[in-house]
Amino acid sequence: MRLARHILTPSARLGRHRSAWLLAAIATTARGFGLAYYLLSTSLTATAETPPSAPPVDFVRDIKPILAAHCYDCHGARKQKADLRLDNRSDAFNAGGPDGKVIVPGRSGQSSLFKRVTAPDPDDRMPQKAEPLSAVEIARLKDWIDRGAVWPAGVDDAAPTNSVGLGMVITAKDRTFWSFQPVRRVAPPAVKHAAWVTSPVDAFILAKLESEGLAPAPPASKRELIRRVTFDLTGLPPTPDELAAFLNDRSPHAYEKVVDRLLDSSAYGERWGQHWLDVVRYAETEGFEYDNPTPDSWRFRDFVIRALNEDLPFDRFVTAQLAGDEIAPDDREMQTAAGFHRLGAVRRNAGNQAVTGSRNEILTERTDIIGSAFLGLTLGCARCHDHKFDPIRQRDYYQMQAFLASSQERDVPLVSTNEYAAWKTRADVVNREIERLKTSLKGAQGEEEQRVRDRIKAAEGRLPAPLPSLASVWDDPKGPTPIHILQRGDWEKRGERVGMRGVAVLLPDSAPELPGDTAHPRALLAKWLTSPEHPLTARVFVNRVWQFHFGQGIVKTPNDFGANGSRPSHPELLDYLAGEFVAHGWRLKPLHRALVLSSAYRQSSRSPLERVAKAKDPENRLLWRFNRQRLEAEELRDAMLTVAGRLNRKAGGPSVQLPVDKDLVDQLYKPSQWVVTPDVTEHDRRSVYLSAKRNLRLPFMQVFDQPMSLTSCPRRESSTHAPQALELLNGRIANELAAAFAERLRREGGENPRRQVELAYRLALGRDPARVERDLAMEFLKRQPLKEFALAVFNLNAFIYVD
Repeated sequence: MRLARHILTPSARLGRHRSAWLLAAIATTARGFGLAYYLLSTSLTATAETPPSAPPVDFVRDIKPILAAHCYDCHGARKQKADLRLDNRSDAFNAGGPDGKVIVPGRSGQSSLFKRVTAPDPDDRMPQKAEPLSAVEIARLKDWIDRGAVWPAGVDDAAPTNSVGLGMVITAKDRTFWSFQPVRRVAPPAVKHAAWVTSPVDAFILAKLESEGLAPAPPASKRELIRRVTFDLTGLPPTPDELAAFLNDRSPHAYEKVVDRLLDSSAYGERWGQHWLDVVRYAETEGFEYDNPTPDSWRFRDFVIRALNEDLPFDRFVTAQLAGDEIAPDDREMQTAAGFHRLGAVRRNAGNQAVTGSRNEILTERTDIIGSAFLGLTLGCARCHDHKFDPIRQRDYYQMQAFLASSQERDVPLVSTNEYAAWKTRADVVNREIERLKTSLKGAQGEEEQRVRDRIKAAEGRLPAPLPSLASVWDDPKGPTPIHILQRGDWEKRGERVGMRGVAVLLPDSAPELPGDTAHPRALLAKWLTSPEHPLTARVFVNRVWQFHFGQGIVKTPNDFGANGSRPSHPELLDYLAGEFVAHGWRLKPLHRALVLSSAYRQSSRSPLERVAKAKDPENRLLWRFNRQRLEAEELRDAMLTVAGRLNRKAGGPSVQLPVDKDLVDQLYKPSQWVVTPDVTEHDRRSVYLSAKRNLRLPFMQVFDQPMSLTSCPRRESSTHAPQALELLNGRIANELAAAFAERLRREGGENPRRQVELAYRLALGRDPARVERDLAMEFLKRQPLKEFALAVFNLNAFIYVD
């Protein structure tokens, strides 16, 4: 420090600005960059403003090159770490954070930009993980700020995010990313062991295995295979008769006949409908504090199940959900399908938020789900700024939102006009009485208060119930909501108004932006998404189908085909499947058939080469064996109902509410929303028909990873934890169905313990017990009741998992 004081004395005959440069040079030579920047920052901040005699600093010549070299990679058009952009004046001068304003003209010491580039701690200093600014660059930056930070107009590298909103420039390189490329028509590759190939799918799998010196596992046994494919396509276990018929069928097409029977079963739509309901965040209530029911939203669930059972082509399936009301406004099936837009969580009491803000939140939710479900992109990440990792501009986000700007909620009555008018007249009378009583309640006390409350309750009881209706949308005849690019996603900070256009990286530059009031906007969106040339829609969907059959997708991140998503394990296979899917009319059942008939699907879940294969491919991405899978929550409950002989196969209709612990019901904002279905036979229906209430999931379903449905669920987790064992041993569902299972074993197996044990294994596991299993079970029954044995069977891994 004596050296520093000496250099800064007048006898040095140097201005303070020049002495600071010299100080930095000496310190750098003597003790390294850390000390240099520390001394430089402390000395420069303590000095007075640069004398007017110093040469003027020029932004374009002296400052812009510094920002471009050191700052734009993280704070430019492509990426804005900490929500900071430095490539245009508006963003740079308006930004601020915990350290204060980024640039404070005339005060470098108060400017966080200067403080960060001169920070003594390398962890705080900018740029991070890169060469620091030189002493000359730091001095120029300080001089520029202290002289007023003059940034002339017209020299920005990019438009500010809070005005025009053009954002990043989409380059030719951006369009070369694998998922943005057109789907290629790919021929199956040649393989050495061609005898294993029973489907083109197998050629792609085997070629990769052979290139890695691996081999597929042996075929699964017939018992394993029928249990696997029956659960896979219907979500139910095979019956003993179905199992016997397959085992006794020696024809070469026995398995194909099983597959065709399962695809024709109504249970197929119920099982695969649940997969799609997960993706589109299906629920029957709005979530958040009130969690109000959405009118008869079960009708959307039934539409999905019907569509899948009828093998409605996927492009029409998508179009119906996005724009059914536009395409066929008087068709109830299409109005029901458009209820897709009503499935999201809605905050009805968003504090003091104005109507405009609530509308913005609804449109935001609907835009995000289109990105996740159909495009397989994290489109929602571009709501507040250009996407940090993918070439998706904030402008793209709002142009996509503009397709939805006309859509408004519409509850379509399913009764005649006269019936509705009569119901409304009666309801209005009762509601006015209830409001009058509530007003008189304010001054009531004691017995009088209780009398008023009783009268309110009685009046509420007089309300013939909500009329049947369906939750849908329609295009507001008043016109669309104006869509603006919002600064940081804040609806109060509106920038440029935009029209309709798809995501730029997926379009030619010449593609026009359509006016916001263009007719049938969602039909146009659906047409773009289902175009055979679209690079994502078919890829994303066939990847989902592959995942549900094989346990993991060709792309492991089914809702993210962007830079942060995983790369496809078999890109050529993905393109082959997508191309074939479109070429054959977007039909799903032929795709299922191709996959489950393949040798790859029919492999055993055990491989004699396990140790070698795991060393090379621990995640089984190359599919050298079949992935063992745990039953999902709905499958597990449905399987228990089936083997217990209690499953009610009634299809469709209003959802069922099961008995739930009072403590859980009392936590609801309105406990009256959970009314147990009075017909107890309804309680044994398939799980897809149970009430999907966001704020109350059945404990059984919750512990076995049923999603919350607040957002799209691309893939269910398969966790393992203690509450699962507790639920299967002590839970209401498990114990009630174990008792019913025991009754069935006694009814069909008589009082002979051996017959009861053998029947239990055939019903629950699809096989006879091994000798040691039979002996242990019979010994157990000498000391424990049959119900406890039935409960033990429900807890077997062989029941809970599918090989």
